[in-house]
Order: sequence, then structure tokens, then C-alpha cells
Amino acid sequence: MTEVTTHQAEEDARNDAILIYVDGRIVPKAQAVVSVYDSGFMLGDGVWEGLRLYDGKWAFLDEHIDRLFEAAKAIDLTIGLDRAGVLAALHETQKANDMVTDAHARLMVTRGVKVRPFQHPSLSRSGPTMVIIMEHSRPKIPRPISLSTVPHMRGLPMTQDPKLNSHSKLNCILACIAAQKAGADEALMLDVHGFVNTTNACNFFIVKKGAVWTSTGDYCMNGITRQKVIDLCRANDIPVFERNFSLVDTYSADEAFLTGTFGAQTPVGTIDGRVIGTGELGPVTTRLRALYKDLVAAS
Repeated sequence: MTEVTTHQAEEDARNDAILIYVDGRIVPKAQAVVSVYDSGFMLGDGVWEGLRLYDGKWAFLDEHIDRLFEAAKAIDLTIGLDRAGVLAALHETQKANDMVTDAHARLMVTRGVKVRPFQHPSLSRSGPTMVIIMEHSRPKIPRPISLSTVPHMRGLPMTQDPKLNSHSKLNCILACIAAQKAGADEALMLDVHGFVNTTNACNFFIVKKGAVWTSTGDYCMNGITRQKVIDLCRANDIPVFERNFSLVDTYSADEAFLTGTFGAQTPVGTIDGRVIGTGELGPVTTRLRALYKDLVAAS
């Protein structure tokens, strides 16, 4: 089976010549480098946001910037720019790359360059590092995603809070590797109580008898696209539940799909070798895709 990921995009030669924002400078891709002493490279000490450009507008921009500043405050990281400064950097990078639609931005902030290669945050004394990578990207997922349940969990807040979009993604990477070793595209991760939670890269939903289910949100990234889908269900008389549910519930679902900034709503075909519904894009997912597209256009 051809390998597929939830962030798979069409090849675009323009990405060879993109310009990248690095600490106030916009430079060619080959020159977009940070120090080996940078906190993000050395320890995964930083936060990030993914943003999507549709028809000249960054979708749900205010909510993404809110989440960036909330995450930075949570890890006691000073971004170095105020909200207007971050927005200016984003728009400057967009203009430099002449991007109008079907673009994806990854906005990253780390604690900056350390004076010595050790953990303590006081060793980061030069101020934060901020990078914006912006690529032309039109999602191209040739078939529904296959998932495999893995032993890796999104943990409790007192370990590494799963609500943080942090640079420390090793737990999710190991989950993805485990899923690939099992022959699947990505990982389905359970919570600390054994209930279905999230995937290594996206939020997870199932559809049963016309109703949409997702996890309680206690142990996963509370994704912006996730919340938009929940809101769309409520506004359009689609029953929706944030609840605990098990793999037994999941295997018998009529549909399953993932949500994320990049792919919006991505259908799931199989989980642990079980075909979900018909194994193809289902009617509720199709309807939610259309409602989401309208919401983006109206925002």
C-alpha cells in the first residue's frame, strides 16, 4: 500500500525558491539556519502554530495567534514581538513569497540561543528565535488514511501537557513510527484511561448513526479545526458528543475522520485492519467538509 500522511501535498517546484523569516530577516531557503545552540534544536524548547492561507486570508488567524501567545506564556517564553509584530512578520513573509492561496505557514518560537549546551532556561540569554516557514501546499491525499492503535499515550498535564503545541514532539513521532511498523499510515493514541483520544498528528472523530463523536478533549490538543467541526455540528443540527469511547465503539463506526489545520477533514479508511464503514469518504464527513469550506470563505 502506498504510504500516505495527513500532511501530504502536491509537489510544487515553487517551494525550491521560498523565502523564510528568521529573526526579522527574510532569507532564501538555503540561508534559513539557526544555531546548534538554539534551545529548539537542542531541547525542543519552543512553541509553534500552523496556519492555512485561503484566497488571501489566513483562516481563523486570531485564534491561532491567541493560542501561540497562550502557549508561550504557559512555558514562560517571551516571544519578543507583540501581537501586531507577529502579524506583521507573517504578512511580510507572505508578501515576499507572493502567496495568495493554498499556502501553509509554520510559525515557530524557541527560547533562543544558549550560552552552554545544557537544559537550564537561564542559559538562553540572547532572546527568542522566531522562524516562519511558508510553503505552497495543496493537500493531496490519494486515499483514506489507515490508522493503527499504539501503546504511546498523550499524557497527563503534569508530565507534558498535550494541549501545548510544543517543539517536543518525540512522543508523537514514536507513536507514528510504531504505526508505520504495523503497516499503517499514522497512529491512533489512547488516553491514560484507555479511551480513544487522538492521532499522532490530528484530532480524531467517528460517526455513528448520524452522530459525531470525539474525545472529551482532556488529553489532546484542543485543535482549532476540531472546535470548528464541533461548532458546525451544533449549528447545523448534527448531533455531536465530546465523550469517552473505546476501540469497540470505534471499530463499529460508520465513518471516521481526522481534523487539522492542514487537511481540514481527512477520511479514515481502516483502523487496526478493520474497515470503517465503507472504507471511503462518508456522507457526514462530506457534509462537514462543505460546511467548513463555507465557514472559511465567510471568515
